[in-house]
This record gives sequence, C-alpha cells and structure tokens, in this order.
Amino acid sequence: MSQFINAKETLVTDAVDGLIETSGGALTRLDGYPHIKVVYRTDWDRSKVALISGGGSGHEPAHAGFVGRGMLTAAVCGEVFASPSVDAVLAGILAVTGEAGCLLIVKNYTGDRLNFGLAAERARAFGLKVAMVVVGDDIARPDLPQPRGVAGTLFVHKIAGALAEQGADLDTVQQAAQQTIEATASIGMSLDTCTMPGATREDRIPAGNAELGLGIHGEAGVEQVAHKDAAQAMGMMLDKLSGHIGAGPHVAILNNLGGTTPLEMSVLAHELATNPKAEAIQYVVGPSGMMTALDMHGFSVSVLPVTADNKDHLLADVGVSAWPGMKGVGPVTVQPLPDGLSPIQPIASQNPKVRGLIEQVCALLAAAEDDLNALDAKSGDGDTGSTLSTAAHALRGSLDRMPLADLTQLFRAISNELSQTMGGSSGIILSIFFGATGDACANGMPTSAALLAGLERISQVGGARAGDRTMIDALEPALKALPEGIAAAASAARAGADHTATIGRAKAGRSSYVPEENLIGHNDPGAEAVARLFEGLAKAM
Repeated sequence: MSQFINAKETLVTDAVDGLIETSGGALTRLDGYPHIKVVYRTDWDRSKVALISGGGSGHEPAHAGFVGRGMLTAAVCGEVFASPSVDAVLAGILAVTGEAGCLLIVKNYTGDRLNFGLAAERARAFGLKVAMVVVGDDIARPDLPQPRGVAGTLFVHKIAGALAEQGADLDTVQQAAQQTIEATASIGMSLDTCTMPGATREDRIPAGNAELGLGIHGEAGVEQVAHKDAAQAMGMMLDKLSGHIGAGPHVAILNNLGGTTPLEMSVLAHELATNPKAEAIQYVVGPSGMMTALDMHGFSVSVLPVTADNKDHLLADVGVSAWPGMKGVGPVTVQPLPDGLSPIQPIASQNPKVRGLIEQVCALLAAAEDDLNALDAKSGDGDTGSTLSTAAHALRGSLDRMPLADLTQLFRAISNELSQTMGGSSGIILSIFFGATGDACANGMPTSAALLAGLERISQVGGARAGDRTMIDALEPALKALPEGIAAAASAARAGADHTATIGRAKAGRSSYVPEENLIGHNDPGAEAVARLFEGLAKAM
C-alpha cells in the first residue's frame, strides 16, 4: 500500500519534526535522534508537577499531540507500536521535572510498564520525585487481570493536566489520575485492520463483518460480529459498556481509530446521542481521532462519570488543538424555513397516460443505477447512477400531488421536485431544464420546441454545449429528432452518447478535471443515462 512517507526508518522522526515545526514555537524536542524522541512544552514552569506520557507511535495525535498547556508536559515517542527505551523515558523525566516532581501516565502494555517503570527508578536515584499510574481501561476482555490501556487514557491526561496546571501537588495529581483510571471504561470496534508502514494489510476481517474489542495495535478482537449499520454497531458497544454506566451524568470520548471518515463519525455521534442505552451520557469529547491505530477503519467509545470533583477539570481550557473539548449532548434543534423558499404547490390532477410515462422513466433510471455508477467511476466519483435513481424514486413518490393533466405546470412541478430531492450539479441542471421548458410551454411553444428551449437554457447557465462530453451530447440530438418519433430520438441519443467515448478532453463537468486516458473508450455517464432512457421508452412504445 502506497503511503506519504519517506522511509520506514525516518517515519517517526519526520513526523515529530513536522509536529514541532507547525506548533508555532509551542513545542521543542531533545537532541537525541533517532533513539531518543522526546517532545515537550517550551513554556513549561518547572515549579509545577510535570505530566509525562508516551509509548509507541502510530496513535497520533496521541501522545505528542497532547503536549501543551493543561495537558501533558512531555511525550516520549517510540517507533511504530513499540515502547520507547528506558533512556528515552529517563531523558524526558530529567528534561522537565523540577522540585514538584512528575507523574508518568503509562498505558498497560508490558513494554511500556517496564521501560517507564525502570526509568522512574533511575530518576528517583537522582533525587527526583516520580510517581507512576498505569491505565487499563479496555473492557473487551473482562477476565484479564491486566486490561489494556486505550483511549480512556486521554481522560487521565485531561484531569491530571488541569490539576497540574493549577499548581496541585504530586500526591493530589496522582490520586486524581488513579481515581479517573478506576472509573473509566473503553471498547473499540473496527471493520478492518491497520496497515503497518511498508507492510501489507492483514486480511483478517471478512467483508460484512466487524471485529469487536480489538486493540489499538491491530490485535485481534474478542469476537467477529456481523456488521449491519452504524446503529447496530453503536448499540453493541453500549451493551458492552452498560455495566460501567451508572446513575448520574457521564462523558464519552468518541474516538476515530484512524481510517473512519468524518462523515461516518458524525453518524456514529448521532447514534450515541439518540440511543436509549446512552441516556446517562450527557457530555461528549469528539467525534475525533485522538488515539488512533494508524489507518484502522474503526472507532472506540470511552466513558467516565462526571462528578463535582472532575467536571471543572474536564471543562478546563487547554492549549492543545488535538483535544476537541467536552461539550453537552442535546437534541437537534430545528428552525422554520425562511419565507419565500417553499414553492407554491400546484393543484394535483390526474392523467393516466402521463403518469405511466413518468413511471417508465423512473423505472429505467432506477434499473440503470449500478451500471451508471460503474461508468462514472471511470471519470468521476461514481455516483451518477445513485443520484439519478434517488431522483427517480422521489419523483415516483410525488406523482399523487403532481398536476399531471397540465403539462405547463407539470414541467414546473418536476423542476421544483428535482431541486429539492436530486443532489449535485445534475439536480440543478435538470431543475433548470424542466423549469425553462415549463416557461416555454406557458408562452405557447409546442412541447418539442419547449424542450429545446429548456436545453438552450441549461447551456446558457451551465456553459456546456454539444461536443463538451456531457449529457447534452445525447440530449440535444435526441430532442432535435423527437418530432420524427421516439425511435429516431433513441437512435440519435445512442449515437451521441457513444460519440462521447471518443472525446478525450471534456470541456465541462467533473470529467474536465480527468486525464484523457481515463475518458477514451468510456461513454459519459450522463449521456449514457439519456441514451438508455430514450431506448427504454422506444422499446416500451
């Protein structure tokens, strides 16, 4: 798998330097590359308790991304999914620890515990006050005496960081961190594994399945489950967490494990906010990538009770952009549409012949969805078929309120319907087309001439003409041939659509950004849709 890296050997040091270079001077590092990779605050006041965390890289923005006011003082970075060395941890301790001491926040992995633990012992030999807490918030395997530390670690960073920033002593900071650890529970789910830099992705999770309870290093989960949708996925997660969500308000971290799109994360946020099992979750941090597993297509949920003792610390402002902040969960508020936006609804009327024709058109477009999507994927984003199918289903569902017996009003009503239900530029273009056709009919033009007037209008507005490799290449010849009959129109549309496969340079639409080799030999999907539509009508008639 191709990745935007230079070399595996310099991946982490390149990334650390990129973080520091774009921090506006807020971060610096120790001169110890490649073995010692310690990032810390440039504004650190050594009279306060220092917070040090870290571990293997690959979980970005954790941990170096959380170094800043109100959170970590320093982060010790290992190689990808590998604990940093004892010397690296000790270097971090010595760099930032003053008389107030430091707290090491360690995720519960053997390498991290050993390396951070031994570094703490050596630092104490220098006379430094060093305390350590171990985070084990993963509930995927409740039988394990040593659960893993995962995204709930960020609650510890935040609460301990707020206290340290306020000047609390080491005992107070450590006690709050330990209480947070004991009250936090996390679990993750993914549709795929992660990709180690320079390696092939492990093909462990079959299509249609999800893995529940997997680790942040790609470790296999507790079980593989059938994946249906976001609602089912969130429901499973909340079922697992239910024993850790008691009475009173809770906060949840909704964490992207690295490869889940923001759109999906927002859907998951909606499911979290509306699931009855999450009634006690009154606050959320995210959705955001905070503790990732490289490019894993998954998410995790961490929960913590919000108490009088920790609420202010959770809400405290920080100088760290990777922390999205804790926000209240509330219902969707809806405001009325502005006056004048909703079109005047025409008076419905019936015409069985017109209704049948529109139903045929809708059926033809819906049936062509997959083929048109595949064709669009050659030169665009692969959604032409879906866009047209969505419009067809919406139009079919609106027929009972359409003025089917009044052609002028019908064209205008179709224009309004498409402007509201059909997405993308195609929806606007067709809305303009039918609206202009209705206007032409109102001015006394016969239907065939009115359709050509509508075509001229979309050329004026959209800028496309015949020969530009758009739907117009099939629509214009079809409409010009329509007075000769539907068969002639279908033949002309097919010739126009097929000709687009010979046009290597599009002059309008999304295809205009696509190189010639992606276009030659493939019909424009919009033109192909027009051709299939006329061919289907000709066959039916």
